[in-house]
Amino acid sequence: MAVTDRKGQQRVSVDDSGADAQGDGEDPLALRLEQLILGAERRYTPFQAARSAGVTMELATRFWRAMGFADVGQAKALTEADVLALRRLAGLVEAGLLSEAMAVQVARSTGQTTARLAEWQIDSFLEGLTEPPEPGMTRTEVTYPIVELLLPELEEFLVYVWRRQLAASAGRVVQEADDEEMVDRRLAVAFADLVGFTRLTRRMEEEELGELVEAFETTAADLVAARGGRLIKTLGDEVLYAADDAGTAAEIALRLIETMANDETMPELRVGMAFGTVTTRMGDVFGTTVNLASRLTSIAPRDAVLVDADFAQELIRTGDAPASEAAAAEAAAAAEKEGEEPPSYRFALQPMWQRPVRGLGVVEPWLLNRRTPAPASD
Repeated sequence: MAVTDRKGQQRVSVDDSGADAQGDGEDPLALRLEQLILGAERRYTPFQAARSAGVTMELATRFWRAMGFADVGQAKALTEADVLALRRLAGLVEAGLLSEAMAVQVARSTGQTTARLAEWQIDSFLEGLTEPPEPGMTRTEVTYPIVELLLPELEEFLVYVWRRQLAASAGRVVQEADDEEMVDRRLAVAFADLVGFTRLTRRMEEEELGELVEAFETTAADLVAARGGRLIKTLGDEVLYAADDAGTAAEIALRLIETMANDETMPELRVGMAFGTVTTRMGDVFGTTVNLASRLTSIAPRDAVLVDADFAQELIRTGDAPASEAAAAEAAAAAEKEGEEPPSYRFALQPMWQRPVRGLGVVEPWLLNRRTPAPASD
């Protein structure tokens, strides 16, 4: 049945009759929010949902767990939309468009990504509320009208961004010359790490620390996107990004160092980068190249960028950096003799001492610097 709250709105009343037994112990406002967001009432147990979708209970359970949803036993906790989602995933498998394993991966990647997004959005909405619009209303109660207003706009925006990202990713894939490079590709991979973050956690208040991390992640995300890289993930005091070419990754790294150095509120930064074959999966990157970039970050000096030998050679090959200052001088002299413009190098490379790196043997790091002044920001 329904009862009327103090604002004159109807809400679900949970009783012990069986039909709504899944609501026992649940906050009525939470149930109202769920129905608002899902746009449907709870109608099915997991077994009923699987049967209605035409899939086995085992497959339905795999899909739901992959999406990050907890087991609910045999409570009536699922809606018509849940049934439709199961049916669609199963239909892709039946049509041969996806293998069962791939369908589970689709469910898992989507669930993991959207779970973090949803948590962030709800936290942000609630943190932004300082005063309830009506006396006596709690912050939790204010959530309902806010979600009601934002839901359709956020839904459309989410689909728009997803389509944009999908178009960009598809474009990168079709430009690859080798089909094998769709999974194993040659990329520049970089880690940017805040120096002394562990000490900061002991000195700063939680709210202040959270603001610092958010500022760092925002700065990094904006620079990576603006310069043509791809932000893979953020890890609080560290970000991981990738780029299709070494020059792009190098420009992003140096701009990060320069930007952070000009902000007195931010700690120092260090960056480690490597170039080579990378395995991509579910939006993440794996392999020896990634591990090497991480190790180089740990040994990089403060406010400096270290790259591996392959990264350095790639910059030399593309003409972004000279092999040495002597080579640059020779190239300039040859160009002058021919009456041509001398080569314009963006970066300078300085070989460092070879050193053993845990799990990767002996590596030859190179210190990366800017050779010419950075162009003005867009």
